[in-house]
Amino acid sequence: MTAVLIAIAVLGIIGALCALLLVVSSKYMRVETDEKFPALRECLPGANCGACGYAGCDGYAAALASGEEEKINKCVPGGADAAKGLSAVLGVQFEAAETLIATVCCRGACDATQKKSDYQGAQSCTAAKLLFGGDGSCTFGCLGYGDCAAACPEGAISVQNGLARVTASRCIGCGICAKTCPQHIIALLPAKAPVYIACSSHDKGPAVRKKCTAGCIGCGLCTRKCPNGAIHMENNLSVIDYDKCTGCGTCRGVCPSKCILPGDER
Repeated sequence: MTAVLIAIAVLGIIGALCALLLVVSSKYMRVETDEKFPALRECLPGANCGACGYAGCDGYAAALASGEEEKINKCVPGGADAAKGLSAVLGVQFEAAETLIATVCCRGACDATQKKSDYQGAQSCTAAKLLFGGDGSCTFGCLGYGDCAAACPEGAISVQNGLARVTASRCIGCGICAKTCPQHIIALLPAKAPVYIACSSHDKGPAVRKKCTAGCIGCGLCTRKCPNGAIHMENNLSVIDYDKCTGCGTCRGVCPSKCILPGDER
């Protein structure tokens, strides 16, 4: 009986010491958190997409709470509502978030290009790319197995005629599809972009024509004819500077490949 009482007493003393240690630790070793963090985090949608440049919503909220000179309009999925909430919590001027839409920069559907091999593996763009860069004749184009569609949290992407297509009205601009695409042909472009280059090939003209009838041949007509100097060439591919583009449509009119499309056709 005495041995049992001693054991109970020892356990009680150990428990009391542990409790005391926890109390002391919580007081002297706690990590101070900014009181603004919970309020800032509440303003964000929780998509954790990384479009803001941070690993997730917690990281962005922590950066804002710490007093860093960070913009409040970097949450694309949250849009204007998130920016308004953040400005109210921080007491800073409201800055509207720019609306971005995922855009598939490729027009190589089944009627414009062809397969170079009969791929029989897992129905995944990433898996197909591991086999000689993919089964498409154009190594830069959409592989069409829908990794982007499977990753999209809003169901805004579908594969039609072998080509990924974005439903702009459902896209929140989170950028998850762009990060998922092994071909890197999905770009986040301004919702108000009047035109875009529907190609990602860096091959030269003759090589492009052999692989895809809808590809940019790098002729440079759009760059020379643009009245605002809004287009330049990078590695055989036209690139648009949207800060200069006025949407005049000149580039579309002179493009022999017709691979410059209206922004509302994304």
